Amino acid sequence: MSRFVRASKYRHVFGQAAKKEHSYDNVKISSSAWDTNLIAASARYISINWSASGGGAFAILPLPSPFGSSPYDIPSKLPDIIPLARTHTAAVLDTAWSPANDTLVASASEDGSSLLWKVSDSLFDGWTSDAWEPQDLEPVARVDVSPKKVGQVIWHPTAANVLATASGEHLVKLWDLADPSHPRSTLNGHGDTIQSIAFNVTGTILATTCRDKKLRLFDPRTGADPVRATEGHGGIKGTRVVWMGEHDRIATTGFSKMSDRQVSVWETGGLGNVKTLMIDQSAGVIMPFWSDNGILFLAGKGDGNIRYYEYESDSLHSLAEHSTSNPQRGMCFLPRRALEVSECEIARVFKVTSNGVEPIAFIVPRRADSFQSDIYPPAPSSEPSLTAAEFFAGKTAPLNLVNLENGAVFAGNDAPPAPAAISVPPPAPAPAPAPAPLPEPTFTPAATKSATITPVHADSLPVNTPIVDSTGNNGNTGLEEEVDRLSGELREARQKIRNLELQVEGLKANARKAAQTLMEG
Repeated sequence: MSRFVRASKYRHVFGQAAKKEHSYDNVKISSSAWDTNLIAASARYISINWSASGGGAFAILPLPSPFGSSPYDIPSKLPDIIPLARTHTAAVLDTAWSPANDTLVASASEDGSSLLWKVSDSLFDGWTSDAWEPQDLEPVARVDVSPKKVGQVIWHPTAANVLATASGEHLVKLWDLADPSHPRSTLNGHGDTIQSIAFNVTGTILATTCRDKKLRLFDPRTGADPVRATEGHGGIKGTRVVWMGEHDRIATTGFSKMSDRQVSVWETGGLGNVKTLMIDQSAGVIMPFWSDNGILFLAGKGDGNIRYYEYESDSLHSLAEHSTSNPQRGMCFLPRRALEVSECEIARVFKVTSNGVEPIAFIVPRRADSFQSDIYPPAPSSEPSLTAAEFFAGKTAPLNLVNLENGAVFAGNDAPPAPAAISVPPPAPAPAPAPAPLPEPTFTPAATKSATITPVHADSLPVNTPIVDSTGNNGNTGLEEEVDRLSGELREARQKIRNLELQVEGLKANARKAAQTLMEG
């Protein structure tokens, strides 16, 4: 055994559970046997699959915090009757919040539909008053996905108003919500139930895991067939997939043929297995979550612990685990742009128990009075990079990121804006105009099967004004800018090469299918 300890700024990360008064109790969690996380979070709200009679429902609640009470002063023990989103005629199986709008949530149900819901600030007014009467939410749009159940729903990470659904027909469909009457892309090739779906960071590639034990990659704009496929975990129990940020890697969790729980890392070029770790022999499905700090969190259903690993040089280095005696039924993570940076919080979990929701903050133990830039890489912002029309036309754009220190938004392949210099040389530059507010999508009521959503236009996004260093140290600054520019061009070139390779594979797959059809004819 080596005497040297691997250096890592996350080696002492610990989980801090919220006090009982800062959690939610008396939560009626759905009893559906479908494998789902049961909960989803935006930067303002959480949605929870609810156990309700007379059809399917889910609840929307203000974001609980481990550092204080809810901003709406909602009691930790919820009333027996609360406002619900209950238009679905069968159980709600999954929910997902729009990355471009913290008040817009999509739901998926056994009734074969996906509904969109807009949360009003007035929803929580008067919850603590004696005269308060709960008013259920109404959907603002409807997508009729399938005659069978819809098990998963996710949003595109960079294109506004693009939704992906996975149904009991063993199909993944992509929708432009400006015209939800028909899917813009349908991905097939799955031999059994689809168990999880995930976009890469730019939304150009979609990964799926399936009950037929295969891992597949799709380019949803070039063809219906997978461009990569390989054998995944050998067991028949549930598998999950998550992209590892900007690395050309994906992580999956599943079971071996001997029912050992596993986590595997795969390279995306040829879907070769890079590494597989045996976790234990418990029966619960492991839910994987990736943080852009380079940390992979693993939470098993029915477990009381959360393991976390740091990814470096194609290896997963175990950091620690957060253990409790209370098992989790589901889990989700808070978007990183909403973290409490003053507390050195690098991740926040919302843990679903048998009758409650418990926030857990993962903290780097530091005494710091200023922003800790080394543990806070830029986070995905709420500004989309593309419109739905641009995405389906073949355009690709990097994710828009936000600097957690000053809130500046910039494209993912650009260097983050530097802080302004302390000494201001004369003459003072004119202040940059304030960016125009990003228009929100507008909805028509869901009285019919389809609804119109006006997509967010990319040309309405604010443009970052570069900050010029006028302190006289132009030599080093110019060199650093040149290095950043070349690094960005290299990343962009590599992304284009990967996209071209996947497009070629898609064309080959289509050609093989056409040839087989001709031979059979």
